[in-house]
Amino acid sequence: MTSPVYNVKAVPLDKIRANAYNPNAVAPPEMKLLELSIWEDGYTMPIVCYYIQDEDIYEVVDGFHRYTIMQTSKRIRDRENSMMPVVTIEKDISNRMASTIRHNRARGSHSVDLMVNIVAELVESGMSDEWICKNIGMDVDEILRLKQISGLAALFKNKDFSQAWVKDTNELEFYHHD
Repeated sequence: MTSPVYNVKAVPLDKIRANAYNPNAVAPPEMKLLELSIWEDGYTMPIVCYYIQDEDIYEVVDGFHRYTIMQTSKRIRDRENSMMPVVTIEKDISNRMASTIRHNRARGSHSVDLMVNIVAELVESGMSDEWICKNIGMDVDEILRLKQISGLAALFKNKDFSQAWVKDTNELEFYHHD
């Protein structure tokens, strides 16, 4: 397999859209710094997308904030002729989500609420906890915490649990008063 970075192409901004599952958040001061960086240095890294042939659209897997800068900075958009440097990956939705998380976790922090949604969607699509651990760099305890935060009992449907407590009849008699 050849790495996608060897196939960068210029894609019109209006043929790119954000995904609905990116849990990464960047504070306004860092966004201003990103805009300055892109202004001063140009785009030094392409964004990663999945091409949706039926819609003739590129959906962002990684690079949402660089994409956002192109949308919001007229001076950069004008200089770049509304074209984004893009590489594409061919993966199903679960693997694209995992790729987004890997990219984000390698760089910094992201939203717990959106991570809860992603874990829920992965579990509901049939991905095992082991798959999630392996593919998005989480450990079993992190997954458990996110499932607990979600409050969705369905996320625990394939788990065996021990009894939390067992009735002790001797103890009940001891506390029984007439």
